[in-house]
Amino acid sequence: MPSVTHDDAPPLADLMPWSVAPPRLGRGWPTAPDTASLKARWDALVKAEGPEREALFEPTRSRTLRTAVGRLPGGSGGTERLVRASGPCPEPVRVLRAPFDEQWLIPDHRLIDAARPELWRVVDERQVFVVETPEVPGPGLLATSLLPLLGARVRPLYRRPGAAEPNLAPGLLDHLAARLGRRPEPPDVLAWIVASVRSGPVVPLTADPELWSRGVGLGHRALWLMRRDGERPKLPGGRRPYVRAPLPARPLTLRYDPDEETLHLDDGRISPVPPGAWDFEVGGVRVLEQWFAARTAEGEPGTLAAIRPATWPQIWTSELLELITVLALLAELRPERAELTVTAPITAAELREAGVLPVPRAARRPASVLDGREEGPEGQLALL
Repeated sequence: MPSVTHDDAPPLADLMPWSVAPPRLGRGWPTAPDTASLKARWDALVKAEGPEREALFEPTRSRTLRTAVGRLPGGSGGTERLVRASGPCPEPVRVLRAPFDEQWLIPDHRLIDAARPELWRVVDERQVFVVETPEVPGPGLLATSLLPLLGARVRPLYRRPGAAEPNLAPGLLDHLAARLGRRPEPPDVLAWIVASVRSGPVVPLTADPELWSRGVGLGHRALWLMRRDGERPKLPGGRRPYVRAPLPARPLTLRYDPDEETLHLDDGRISPVPPGAWDFEVGGVRVLEQWFAARTAEGEPGTLAAIRPATWPQIWTSELLELITVLALLAELRPERAELTVTAPITAAELREAGVLPVPRAARRPASVLDGREEGPEGQLALL
């Protein structure tokens, strides 16, 4: 049978209808690759007074020291105006700051221009966020268990905490069950999406049970690598990257030797580093170069962003070795994903005829999540 064309495939925006723009910080200093820098930046902010505090904060039209906002859902940030703020830094949380770059964020609504509280309300250990990336060489979609601060749109797999109410077109699971002969779970649908999406993004669905199983298997492995939860990924013994020469206290340059498959951080050396890991790009940018740049950027003197570790922390080396592994293993999945030529297609026209599409308007809006009491400005109860 002929393979499905992009014109026939249903858009991701219809299959996962609820999406949110990623949070917009408005200032870079509330994120960092380490927590100590964030706590030092916060201390410097609250110790400063008057014009100095205002300059350090970097006000925008959306946030100034006098902006009144409520607490982030599940967050520990205060609600008094920052002009009077004191006390310890809210405990930083792990976020996805850039492709495959897990950093830390001070979870304080007063520091974030557009926090997207609807995303914070559905963050938990079972949630998966799908991030649409630019249509250039690289993966069409990223997935993460962490709150993402990047991408064009963010599509949560679930509309409520606790893996409740999948963010899938109503009736899609029933239709897939009828066509495949068995009912997929929401993570299976996401796995197929991750494995099959090339551009658009549109999702070439299939009614071929064998092809579906193969694609879902590939997608689950890609999801496991991107989410990096549970058991840590490893390359086989002889291919595992190791530190061959100690990394300097403050490396400034990064280069790759393809002949020796070696990554050089000044005089420090890590090998073997497969070419697939070094060449891995998202949005036309090498992931490893972007990751390294985020940890060696100096920050403008006199700003909070200039507060950073004096030396390269050991944990960054461990994270770099794991990132190399993840990128190498993801690169190895590309040929298998490219072979997913979809036959027995389930087209957008078929889904319309079955009543799955168009999705109801309510499916594109966030669910009403009222389980927790959220604190509004100056300690008042927020009305949701």
